[in-house]
Amino acid sequence: MSIDNWRDALLGSDATIGEAVQSLERSSLQIVLLMTGENRLAGTITDGDIRRGMLRGLSLDDKADAIMQGEPMVVPPSLDRKIVLQIMSANKIHQLPIVDEARSVLGLHVWDEIQVPLRRSSTMVVMAGGKGTRLRPHTENCPKPLLPVAGKPMLEHIVERAKKAGIERFLFSVHYLGHMIEEHFGDGSQWGVNIDYIREDQPLGTGGALSLIAERPSGPFLVTNGDVMTDVGYGDMIDYHVLHSAVATMAVRNHEMRNEFGVVHTNGLDISGFEEKPVVRSHVNAGIYVMEPHALDFLKSGEHCDMPTLFERLRRDGRRTIVFPLHEQWLDVGRPDDLALAEAASAAK
Repeated sequence: MSIDNWRDALLGSDATIGEAVQSLERSSLQIVLLMTGENRLAGTITDGDIRRGMLRGLSLDDKADAIMQGEPMVVPPSLDRKIVLQIMSANKIHQLPIVDEARSVLGLHVWDEIQVPLRRSSTMVVMAGGKGTRLRPHTENCPKPLLPVAGKPMLEHIVERAKKAGIERFLFSVHYLGHMIEEHFGDGSQWGVNIDYIREDQPLGTGGALSLIAERPSGPFLVTNGDVMTDVGYGDMIDYHVLHSAVATMAVRNHEMRNEFGVVHTNGLDISGFEEKPVVRSHVNAGIYVMEPHALDFLKSGEHCDMPTLFERLRRDGRRTIVFPLHEQWLDVGRPDDLALAEAASAAK
């Protein structure tokens, strides 16, 4: 069960969080093994460790050992395969380093099914009804989700990435030039998925569009804006949502804003301190969500509602609403310059 490419997960203990992210993307093993100068295991890093670090305010330039698990579960090379599987199953882990008595890494056990795409029962709802005013003249005769990036519509990129995560059922909410989207995608059979449509007579906002869903999903469902290009693992976001027992999860991006001036702190007339060009860090809405079906109870059919309003209703009712910090590539294609950036990012892959 130990894999051949386990060395792809190795990284020096002086690496940065950004380098750990790059390692996860390169190896597809969903774990980083941080090594000391003596080639011994210092600790491990998973995707969840990175997102928790971002919530603590750490950046990709900070040292990776700030988020590593210093005492990870490991096994010796002699352990029977059946016992290894039992350990992984009981502890709900997909990777298990193999080390000797000196903590030198000899291999990596990976859960057999981890590299096999799972079929998920989850539905993805895509908001594809906007007019794309800032993208004119590109959107005068073409709905924004059908604008091409790397030779195919943005919406195709979203569908194909979701399908790789095992998602095969989609609901497209359409309004402006919606007939063009329906003509292009039809029932989704060309992409091996099933597509139905929510037709807005007037713009209702993301939450308002969800109020028009005729048949509620049976479990957690994804919602995304149709103009968001991202490398996020949609399946990872669903798993994160379920793990934290949330009713609604919002993907967020770290945003930094630098004050161009030195800030003077005061207490009445008295100067209490100075701060030279401080940086204000915050989380901003990335336009991707996971919801439980009963979150729809907080909507009125056909009434305008944006997603922050829906999250606030849930929060005030005592329901758990959480964030999913993104470290993956992300772009909200709202202006002509964004189209060019999306094109360049796709060409670089």
